[in-house]
This record gives sequence, C-alpha cells and structure tokens, in this order.
Amino acid sequence: MVAVAGRRLEAPSTLAAAAELGAPARVVEDVSRGAEVVILTVPDDAIAAVARAVVGSVDAGVLVIHVAGSRGLEVFGEGAGLRPDVRFGALHPLVSIPTPDPRHLDGGWCAVAGDLEVYELADALGLQAFTVADGDRARYHAAASIAANHVVALLSQVERLAESAAVPRAAFYPLVRGVVANAEAIGPRDALTGPVKRGDRETVDRHLAALAPEERALYRAVAAEALRLSGRDDPELEARLR
Repeated sequence: MVAVAGRRLEAPSTLAAAAELGAPARVVEDVSRGAEVVILTVPDDAIAAVARAVVGSVDAGVLVIHVAGSRGLEVFGEGAGLRPDVRFGALHPLVSIPTPDPRHLDGGWCAVAGDLEVYELADALGLQAFTVADGDRARYHAAASIAANHVVALLSQVERLAESAAVPRAAFYPLVRGVVANAEAIGPRDALTGPVKRGDRETVDRHLAALAPEERALYRAVAAEALRLSGRDDPELEARLR
C-alpha cells in the first residue's frame, strides 16, 4: 500500500483508513505517485472528478480502477483523454461489506470491465468475475441494490412486526435462510409460498387490518409483486393490494 487519500488530508475518515491500511495519508493529487494500481473507492458521482485529479501524477502504464456498480468505463472519459498511456478498469464486488474485513469477499462474485489485469485482481481476491456492459450497469446495480439493501429493509419490517407480537426476531432467520436457499435451488417462482400465491384474500385482509398504517404500503407493494410472480389472475386480490 503506497498511500491513502480522502476528501481532506486531516479528515478523521482519511486518517482512520490510513491507520487501518498502514499507509501514509496524502492529498488526492499526490496519492498515486509510485503506485502500480490506483483504486478509487469514492461515491459514484465523484469518480470522474477524482480520476481527473489522480491521473496527472500516475506513471505510464498504471492501472486506475473504480469499484462502483452503477458506472462502467465511460466515467473515465475525460481522465482517459488526458492520459491515453494509463490503463482503466472497474471491479464491483457483488458482496455486502458492512465492516473493513477482507473475509467478506471470500467466494463472492464481481462485475469487471476494462484491462485484463482487473480480471487477474479479481482472481487474486478470491472473487468470481463476470462482465457487464456499460449500458447495462444501471440495471445490474439496481438488481444488486434490491438483493442487498431492499432485503435488509424488508427484514427490518419483519423485526418490527415480530417485536410488536412479542416474538423473538431470531425465530424468523431460519425461515429467511430456507427461502433464499429454495429460491437459489429452484427459482423464485417455484419457491414462492403463502397467502398471495394461494389467493387467500381473507388472510391478506387480516394482515392489512393488523398492520399499523405506516407498515401497509410496503406490505402491499411486495405482496403485489408476489401476486405478479405467482401468475395468478385475481383482479379482486389485486384491487385489495392496490
């Protein structure tokens, strides 16, 4: 590790990252001096500007990559124009990384693009690589956000309702793990169970009546998607969920 940069040299987050990685903190314009690979772990909207700032100090042949899921190589357009002798790539780990622990990457997949060395880097990290075209990145990242962030939001609703019914939240996690395993093994449509798939309108009505008003919109939205997934033609149930 050559160096770390952040929004400000003295920012606590910059200093914490430098300490964690055992590297000095530098300003963005100088962080890449002497590096063979430069990794931009910045918000998606900042990649282009940071790339422009970084490429001025890199050596010829250096690999500059970003780790954003929603952006491809197009985000390097201006930076690549300034430094045609620099290589560019993207590597988005399709894993949840809530803490700075490299073990989160073990056995995961990643979306890659650009220079061949990006694929080699993915392999060195123990990741399984696949390619996503720049034009498909937004849809790919939407799927990733649903799989990770939206699932967590749904689990938060499960916990709220469990607590309100005096049921331990731990009771639901074996159910969740089993459902995910079933969906992986036989596909979401065949793994779907429950009152919406059965067309049990009375149970759905009881659910909605039991829920606090602020909980009903999320229930209706996801139940409507379950109805669509089931393939059931049930205008009456659809109206209830609308």
